[in-house]
Amino acid sequence: MVATVIPIHMTDSQQPLKLSRLLQLCSANLPVGGFSFSQGLEYAVEMGWINNAASTESWVAMNLSVAIAHNDLAILKHLHRSLTLKDGEAFQRWNEQILASRESYELHMADVAMGKALMRLLDQLDAADMTVYSLFWQRQEISFVSAFAIAAQVFGLDVLSAQSGYCWTYLDNQIAAATKLVPLGQTQSQNLLFNLSEQVELAIQTANALEDDEIGASMPHLAMASAWHETQYTRLFRS
Repeated sequence: MVATVIPIHMTDSQQPLKLSRLLQLCSANLPVGGFSFSQGLEYAVEMGWINNAASTESWVAMNLSVAIAHNDLAILKHLHRSLTLKDGEAFQRWNEQILASRESYELHMADVAMGKALMRLLDQLDAADMTVYSLFWQRQEISFVSAFAIAAQVFGLDVLSAQSGYCWTYLDNQIAAATKLVPLGQTQSQNLLFNLSEQVELAIQTANALEDDEIGASMPHLAMASAWHETQYTRLFRS
């Protein structure tokens, strides 16, 4: 049987399919390994910086509004546009910038590991034609943000849907990690997801309003926590 290629653009009548694709891309069951990285959270808990629901919300909200909005989401927009315009040079340039922005070995490793896993998954999807995208990732290292942009294009998602989905993936992974580490109750975790998801729209608006020379963010607390996590005596999450 001939496999059906996932369409790049969907009509209004295909919105339920678009939603299904978005949910699939953002699912915790997506085998990209996001659940195995804490993004510095484990060390922050070890040091007592995070010890309850309120401090968890503050940590995740700060990273969302600064690191994710000013860096990942802004570059995701450019990556998505580069794919739409079939501009491989621009895609590679933005991929290099997002990789260079990772402020610790652990953050870089997580980004590359998840990016490689997502590209491997896309290559193995029977219904996805990856031929047109093979020219966009000739480098050995590809950021998860870049791979996410490719997945969004393959799944027929517009840039706002992709940005929303990327935010949800980040929030879901962080709260899942906090549930184990702080620890938090299931109801507390759901309340946090409810509250934090209300900040996604502002994060996307912030990202999309940035000029190119405004893209980027330095988060010393995140960089230090992820770097020190590498030598933490006991760890549940990868380093």
